[in-house]
Amino acid sequence: MECYSTNNLEYKESIRNAILQGLAPDKGLFMPAQMPQLPRSFFEKLPSLSLPEIAFEVSSRFLGDEINAADLQKLVDDAFNFEIPLKQLDDNTYVLELFHGPTLAFKDVGARFMSRAMAHFNKEELIVLAATSGDTGSAVASGFYDVPGIQVVILYPAGKVSEIQEKQLTTYGKNIHALEVDGTFDDCQAMVKGAFQDKALGQLNLTTANSINLARLIPQSFYYFYAIAQLGRSGKDVNFSVPSGNFGNITAGLFAKRMGLETGRFIASTNVNDIVPAYLKSGLFEAKPSIKTISNAMDVGNPSNFARIAALYEESHQSIAAEISGYKFTDEETVLAMQELNKKYSYVADPHTAIAYAGLKEYRKEREGTGIFLATAHPVKFLDVVKNAVDQQVEIPARLQEIMERPKRATPVSNNYNELRDYVLSL
Repeated sequence: MECYSTNNLEYKESIRNAILQGLAPDKGLFMPAQMPQLPRSFFEKLPSLSLPEIAFEVSSRFLGDEINAADLQKLVDDAFNFEIPLKQLDDNTYVLELFHGPTLAFKDVGARFMSRAMAHFNKEELIVLAATSGDTGSAVASGFYDVPGIQVVILYPAGKVSEIQEKQLTTYGKNIHALEVDGTFDDCQAMVKGAFQDKALGQLNLTTANSINLARLIPQSFYYFYAIAQLGRSGKDVNFSVPSGNFGNITAGLFAKRMGLETGRFIASTNVNDIVPAYLKSGLFEAKPSIKTISNAMDVGNPSNFARIAALYEESHQSIAAEISGYKFTDEETVLAMQELNKKYSYVADPHTAIAYAGLKEYRKEREGTGIFLATAHPVKFLDVVKNAVDQQVEIPARLQEIMERPKRATPVSNNYNELRDYVLSL
């Protein structure tokens, strides 16, 4: 499969090179030159398929020319050794739990697939850069830990991730390097993007593990198919509410729809960093400095993956708004949603999941229908917020308790790009 840059339709790379490069030389994001179409036979058997079976069928349409069937089957079986259950809350409300992987967040889906794909493709020393507002870093650290020939540098904003998230991304050591940046997530993301334009790093093999990388988005599309598989019927009237920060998660859902999955509407549910909901109303995309909230993984003021959404719809605001609704919620409204989920359904949710629920509820003021909201993190990842909201103890899984006892290993840096460059050159 060929891929193009969102900044230059004429620039093409193989999907293998797109994954290993992460970002195009012109700072564009890679997109499939042609979105693969899944056959009717796939959808007819969808309700009977497991997550690894779906992952193989879908990923083979993207990577079949680069990875033979036996190796690809081994890759997906290894990556997806956990469940993604769809749980019913009432007659027409479901929650898709994406947090049953090793780091208890949806980022495990993309990171585990991506690390194995990169390890398969990589033939020389590779340096992976990743900016994180929380869960990306822990999932990348877990997915890439001790992978031969790959060094990983994770940038995270000091004081703006939860204690558990910080422990998960700073306690691995070996080939995992954590940089604690005095700044915001947007600063971290800008520093990573800057590295790909730096001639001083030109002799190094750099790539990214953020949702900037196409290898993160492809596997995230799998669970939209799997949600409809578990529902056991057509998804034509099923609306997905997606907690959205950098907009990779919802973009993956749009990929699934373009591949033939029948769905209803997509609901972009955000905190007060409402760049895309504001765009859906006005038609103007205006990046802004991010604002700190209790749903910190969505504290993004310039969502990178919007470039992919724009590319999918040929820059048409009308076409985008025809398929996506957007709503923003304050911290106070987020807490109320957490409390309602607990009181109404005895369901304990982290703040990001609560925002997805709130978005679905808001959309239903306009139109009823079956709704699936995405639970992107285990509530234990945001323990203090959950305790304050619902006054309920959340048991810490044994694997997290062990991580909490490890010493933190992080290098403090400013938000000056030169400090990242010097660190990378010292590896």
